[in-house]
Amino acid sequence: MKSKAVLFGHPVHPMLIPFPFAFLAGAVVFDTAGWLSSAPRLSTTGAYLVAAGVVTGIIAAVPGLIDYIYTVPPDSSGKSRATKHMAANLSAVGLFAIAWSIRRDAAAPQMAVLGIEAVALVVLGAGAYLGGTLVTRNLIGVDHRYASAGKWRDETFTATPGQPTIVAKSDELKIDQMKLLRIDGRRIVLARTEHGYVAFDDRCTHKGGSLAGGVMVCGTVQCLWHGSQFDASTGLAKAGPAEKAVRVYRVSEEAGQVKLAL
Repeated sequence: MKSKAVLFGHPVHPMLIPFPFAFLAGAVVFDTAGWLSSAPRLSTTGAYLVAAGVVTGIIAAVPGLIDYIYTVPPDSSGKSRATKHMAANLSAVGLFAIAWSIRRDAAAPQMAVLGIEAVALVVLGAGAYLGGTLVTRNLIGVDHRYASAGKWRDETFTATPGQPTIVAKSDELKIDQMKLLRIDGRRIVLARTEHGYVAFDDRCTHKGGSLAGGVMVCGTVQCLWHGSQFDASTGLAKAGPAEKAVRVYRVSEEAGQVKLAL
């Protein structure tokens, strides 16, 4: 049984995160400058920037949570990094919220407030570093392209015990194109090679990178995290650093439909 398609090919989270980072970092600058120069207007600006940063941080956390659940590959080094990234950002926003709530007025932050904001800024910087690594190393939020890759596809299905699941039409994918299938909690890649359709786990056996987000050429799928290559038909590793094979599934075509047997 097929359910509504879920498309997460272009995450919104990376487009929103610059706002809370800019607001909160600016708040520390203005509050510090206001405290050093005894200029109430600077401190007032810092107070408003803290409020804006906390609000936009909460807004950015919503698509970030969606990316964390649906986009970041489970049981991977990227998932562990994403967990630390989320914890750091939420902790930083929480500390800024505490600092804002205990300041007596907008014009004069106490030393305790400045101290909390300084710690929060350091934690925010750590979260930013982890977020940058997620983008540059784990390619979360990166819309890459390769020849004839086609548009990113991500669909969810419910399997019927003992029966194959219809996962595509025979002409849905072209040669060397892939799509991600979510079937009862599993992430499986459906791909088309010169010899027909194949299916395999959406998890590189090295660090857990998404193979659906990789590159398919001449029946070989490559993980973009560290370059491991696998035979899409047999699942055997063709090039390291991965050594173990990925699990493959039986695929059949009948009456213009592609069926996957779990």
